[in-house]
Amino acid sequence: MVLVTAACAAPAGPATAAAVTAAPQAGAGVDSGTVGDAEFARTFRHEFTDVDGVRMHHVTGGSGPALVLLHGWPQTWFAWRGIMPALAEHYTVYAVDLPGLGDSEGAPPSYDKATLARYVHTLVAERLGLRDAGVVGHDLGAAVAFQYAAQFPQDLTKLGYLDLPLPGPAIDAAGYRSLSWHIAFHMQAQVPEAVVGDDVREYLAMFYPQVAFGGTAFGGPGAAPPFDDAEIDEYARTYGRPAVLHGGFELYRTLARDVADNVAARPISTPTLLMTAAGLLDSTRATLAPRAENIVRAVEVPGSGHWLAEENPGFVTTELLAFLGS
Repeated sequence: MVLVTAACAAPAGPATAAAVTAAPQAGAGVDSGTVGDAEFARTFRHEFTDVDGVRMHHVTGGSGPALVLLHGWPQTWFAWRGIMPALAEHYTVYAVDLPGLGDSEGAPPSYDKATLARYVHTLVAERLGLRDAGVVGHDLGAAVAFQYAAQFPQDLTKLGYLDLPLPGPAIDAAGYRSLSWHIAFHMQAQVPEAVVGDDVREYLAMFYPQVAFGGTAFGGPGAAPPFDDAEIDEYARTYGRPAVLHGGFELYRTLARDVADNVAARPISTPTLLMTAAGLLDSTRATLAPRAENIVRAVEVPGSGHWLAEENPGFVTTELLAFLGS
């Protein structure tokens, strides 16, 4: 296996060295998804940073202004690996595993997005010393990114908000449950863990194509699997851990809290890029606009379902670079 450490990657920017440690020894699994990818290893490294009882995992590399990437469910930092090299040519990229998910170790006290945003902010602004980062979130990671902007507007420059109806004044928890079967299922106490626990990989493999372009979850005819076996294996590696699987479902069980927090939040003025799956721009913008005053660009990703960065990586990369550089 290839051990990805600080010795084999580009400088990461003004991190506080004492707070950041390299990945554990090869074999622990954190680099499983990029083993043998020498080009990736030349730019990026796996690191851990302790934040309030959670050992947060993040993959770092590149040079230039800081750019923080936040994944959704059921993914990890690995969701961004296809577009990270292009972004790293212009930015120092920090692809973060959210607290309690991926290879982050330990659990936050709650998986509501305001709490998770505080963990990410402590990591980025306090531990790494980055108070002028661009923050991009996908899926439920977009809700975390929104709360980052709502709570700490002085500590980010721009917000990328990718493919998530924002829980809040335009859609409450009951409305959210009605959006898709999986949301209602995941919000149930204990049941998802009991049903999925012994068949995590099979569940993920069936789920991913359902919300891909043309997928059945939203009435399409069906889609080809958007990820290959190795990619599914990487996600199943982490979600196969009972604590991580539980944390993933907690992202949904806290949606009522998210609604209350976003209703209470002042509208943000951070320049915002909204990107959605094909056909979902208007409905998604209607949920975000009441709480985001400065949506400078809103665009659908052609030929893409929910997995924007994987289904059309070139388009997503071009949009992000144009927005972040503008």
